[in-house]
Amino acid sequence: MTAAVDESALRDAAATFCTGVVVITAMSEGEPVGMSVQSFVSLSIDPPLASFSPSRTSRSWPRIRSAGRLAVNVLAADQSELSRRFAISGGDKFHRVDWERGENGAPLLAGALTCFEADIQYEVPGGDHTIAIVRLTRAQPLRTAEPLVYFRRGYHRIAATDQA
Repeated sequence: MTAAVDESALRDAAATFCTGVVVITAMSEGEPVGMSVQSFVSLSIDPPLASFSPSRTSRSWPRIRSAGRLAVNVLAADQSELSRRFAISGGDKFHRVDWERGENGAPLLAGALTCFEADIQYEVPGGDHTIAIVRLTRAQPLRTAEPLVYFRRGYHRIAATDQA
């Protein structure tokens, strides 16, 4: 039998893994809904699949799930306040936020680095989170800027570098 990992140590160790930040958005009953996510990852090019892992306690995820279609808005370094807004529970997260509907109807946030549009394929239980698998239907790079990253429980900027 394996000993349990200390939760505090696990959180501290996980915080050393740098991630990008996205806002998952959808239209639910005619209203925009969204949530910040750090767990977005590309799974496959053929077919074009990606995943992210919303918390099982999320109030936004059930509304996004019911929409069936969503957008993944990859945030730029100057959008940390937008990430914070979509990370909180409740309230009108879209108040004074510029956005437009994508081809699938999901909100595309102004200023995002890239927006992916996707259809939800299925979910897999993942402890206190759900692993959502989505099929990407559109990818739209929008601007060149530094990405927003999350590291050691805070937002940071990294400079893009040229690859040799």
